Amino acid sequence: MSMKCLDYGASLICHPPESFNAVRFAVESRARIISPGTGEFRDYYQCASCKSENTFEGRPLFKAENYDFLPVVGPEGLLIFRRHAYCTEHYRESCGFKSAWGAPVMKLSAPGVVQPLPDGANIVRATLAGLPIVARTEIASEKTGMKAVIEYPVKTMNANSETNSWQIDTGPVLFPDLESDYEREIERFSLAFIALCDFEYAEFVTEQPVAILKDGAEAAKVFHYSGPVGFSAKNELFALGGKF
Repeated sequence: MSMKCLDYGASLICHPPESFNAVRFAVESRARIISPGTGEFRDYYQCASCKSENTFEGRPLFKAENYDFLPVVGPEGLLIFRRHAYCTEHYRESCGFKSAWGAPVMKLSAPGVVQPLPDGANIVRATLAGLPIVARTEIASEKTGMKAVIEYPVKTMNANSETNSWQIDTGPVLFPDLESDYEREIERFSLAFIALCDFEYAEFVTEQPVAILKDGAEAAKVFHYSGPVGFSAKNELFALGGKF
């Protein structure tokens, strides 16, 4: 199962020009779900977030009651996240391509030069050289035997050149539930931020309902990145292009 790094600065998901809205999204993470036994896999792509708008309707451009809008594209359809200022029933929507913008046109770019970063010294050098870095995190479920490889650009990196220490805290990325049953595989995904500082462990905080308390009582509930969970993982880092 070969998996070439994406160039996240140049990878796009577009839609056909004959559709009402030939929308174009930048790709911000990719998750590969691998079936146990057969090794068959499916790739899912998290697109960049935007805000709700009155598309092609003139002014005002933004909807008055605004929300974050983020689509995930899979082999057979979409998972759309709509995050309002408060919890709503329609936070997640799974749908087919026809009910959105039509079948996606994948314009995925591979970088010209990919350099593995096998240790802290190389990671810190590539960080200080200002090279783009892409990371991969592989997790697995002992219960189901399913695996997932999550690939993402490293947007935030902490580095110490004296100790060659490094720590990634970046997102959002796609985070799959490998243990529950879902009608459609794309519904396994949540949005998460990921943190790691070695090659064998990763932590995630997922977007989920969180209560806001006032005087000890729940005053409201919002979606927020919360509830850290840790996993044994296989982490790989790559520098894209250049010398360091």
